[in-house]
Amino acid sequence: MHLSRRSLLAAATTAAAVSGAPAAAAADGRGPLRTGFERLAADGYALLGGRRVGIVTNPTGITRDARHIVDVMHADPRVSLTAAFGPEHGFRGTAQAGGSEGRHDDPATGLPVYDTYLKSGRPLADVFTASGVDTVVFDIQDVGARFYTYIWTLYDCMEAAALAGKRFVVLDRPNPVTGRSAQGPVLHREFATFVGRQPIAQAHGMTVAELARLFNAEFLSTPVPLETVLMTGWRRSDFYDATGLPWVPPSPNMPTPDTALVYSGTCLFEGTNLSEGRGTTRPFELLGADGIDGRWAAAAGELGLPGVRFREAYFAPAFSKFQGTTVGGVQIHVHDRAAYDPVRTGIALLVTARRVWSGFAWRSDDWIDKLTGSAQVRTMIDAGAGPDEVAGAWQRELAAFRRVRGEYLHYR
Repeated sequence: MHLSRRSLLAAATTAAAVSGAPAAAAADGRGPLRTGFERLAADGYALLGGRRVGIVTNPTGITRDARHIVDVMHADPRVSLTAAFGPEHGFRGTAQAGGSEGRHDDPATGLPVYDTYLKSGRPLADVFTASGVDTVVFDIQDVGARFYTYIWTLYDCMEAAALAGKRFVVLDRPNPVTGRSAQGPVLHREFATFVGRQPIAQAHGMTVAELARLFNAEFLSTPVPLETVLMTGWRRSDFYDATGLPWVPPSPNMPTPDTALVYSGTCLFEGTNLSEGRGTTRPFELLGADGIDGRWAAAAGELGLPGVRFREAYFAPAFSKFQGTTVGGVQIHVHDRAAYDPVRTGIALLVTARRVWSGFAWRSDDWIDKLTGSAQVRTMIDAGAGPDEVAGAWQRELAAFRRVRGEYLHYR
């Protein structure tokens, strides 16, 4: 990655009035947090005046009094809201993982809802063209992990908007696990999928508006006319409970901010034959398989990982892997979230699971490589490498990403 395309971004982005001066207020963290939508509404939707607007959102696109922003905007005569676009799980959130709601009319507003899931490039550009909008707005709560698909919905929609000649507006929301730093391996482009389109770190430590700026400058061959409405009152060290905002599960298996805290590490168990806790009340905090006993929690605990403890646990998933079967494993208990490193913890759990349980196996499609962004983690663990050695192997690429990332950070 390089920074030579920043001049293209400057030419394509007309956000100075929206995200230039207010960035200082956002950076110093003073005053109550206001999301991008709250600032847009407080300005009378001036940024959208005279535009035919379509919005890419889901159930997380709400006000602090828990009203959906589509319902709010649709009822406001100052906004010409003419379409909604649904990502994975759908606009109203009725679909499980790997599903969407399809093309339909929203019963609450009558708006046409278009499906973006698994669409990109020209087919998605054609969806924007068919909708008749001239401005596409994005407002979805992210959770801070590269393989959470909403940031790639953002990327795909930006690319498609550029192809369709549409203006693009991103309304910012907090990174719920802070934006302090980037952690974990960086994706190699030959492993690109919908759980990772471009070379960013596994835990990126950015907000969606910051990612949009990075995408536009570093990765899109044709930058989109981009405007970002930043937050005020958010600091990079803030966890979600400091925001005062209600939490809406961004997807069915992301029930709480505690889930988001561990997700960028323990989602790696999707690439194994162990349960990642789907079908329980603590997905991604409970991990296990039939035949695992207390030795795993003991082995993980002996590593002395910062900020986290491991408890021997038994559970029976209601769906997904081991449905209806009682399995053994661990429950993750984060006691110092400022010290906790979710990616390093996830790697340590993979290493120790493989050592203590003879039944350990990777998924046959090497999905772990798509999640980690290369074959490196899998092959090193198979060769007997420990957590420190595995984490050490990605430090050079991570340092390079951190340097690029630093050019697009707006908050302190």
